[in-house]
Amino acid sequence: MNLKCLIVDDEPLARNLLVEYVRKVPHLDLVGSCSSPLEAIEVLRNHSVDLMFLDIQMPEITGTTFLRTLRKKPMIILTTAYSEYALESYELDVVDYMLKPITLERFLRAVDKADERSRVPQVTVVKQVQESVQPFVFVKDGTKLVKIRWEEILYIEGLKDYVTIHTRQQKIVSLQRLKLMEETLPSDQFIRIHNSFIIALQAIDSVHKDKVQIGTVFLPISDSYRKSFREFIERNHI
Repeated sequence: MNLKCLIVDDEPLARNLLVEYVRKVPHLDLVGSCSSPLEAIEVLRNHSVDLMFLDIQMPEITGTTFLRTLRKKPMIILTTAYSEYALESYELDVVDYMLKPITLERFLRAVDKADERSRVPQVTVVKQVQESVQPFVFVKDGTKLVKIRWEEILYIEGLKDYVTIHTRQQKIVSLQRLKLMEETLPSDQFIRIHNSFIIALQAIDSVHKDKVQIGTVFLPISDSYRKSFREFIERNHI
């Protein structure tokens, strides 16, 4: 299956190079090439996009700020001349982060990662039952299925296409996206506090200004989830 691609970069040379690379790859279809996020918004409104090559440093709005405004995100490969954005790119759960100047070899490696992500099964949680009746879920852990009760979960950590479910007894690693876990868990018992973390209300020991304590572990509350977390806590305190 071909991936529909959008390129967003304010530098004509960098943009044209990516256009040339996309056209060299048979399973990539170029939907558009934009010089700004504002142009990209129009393309996203009118076309289905699977993969976006997004520059970070642009004059009107940065690529990362633009990315945060998108409600429905395609897979993202960030491009930039500055390595200091690497950590931020991880927090945004992008497919890859390419430093300019971008070689064809490096471009192909990034596209391979997007191919792998597009082929990851979107439903590896194989059974979810009504919370009021049977509050548990089965998840794949390697070649076996593991039953996890909601009450056992402390927090869930996401890393690209994998999640690690931390329970009171064990850690379970499963091939799936954190977003899917967020949609699966009961929203009155679990809350996302970071691009990489979902926590259980019952597991919280204390709440600090920018972090949550669960046992001996301190997990960060990111700016993008701070408001929803605060409202969640306000609904559940005496």
